[in-house]
Amino acid sequence: MEAGYGDFRTARGPFGLTQRQGLGKFTHAEAEAMIERLESEAVEVEAPTAVTRTPPQAAAQRPLLDASTEELAAELRRRGWTVSDSS
Repeated sequence: MEAGYGDFRTARGPFGLTQRQGLGKFTHAEAEAMIERLESEAVEVEAPTAVTRTPPQAAAQRPLLDASTEELAAELRRRGWTVSDSS
């Protein structure tokens, strides 16, 4: 991961994740919010003047909101995150 964390557990404190999230368990909305947060932080590093936050009501219109767990996991992996099934 570009943020310097190998998994959700080590990123828990700096990212303010709950215990459940630290184990890699996110709801669809939480996963989308995390992806959006990481994207916006990456944009801030590249071009601080181009950063815009999506209003919460607009997040419901995001394409990953209705994505399956497998699709969300694939998207997180594509973005450099480690995803595991701990069920």
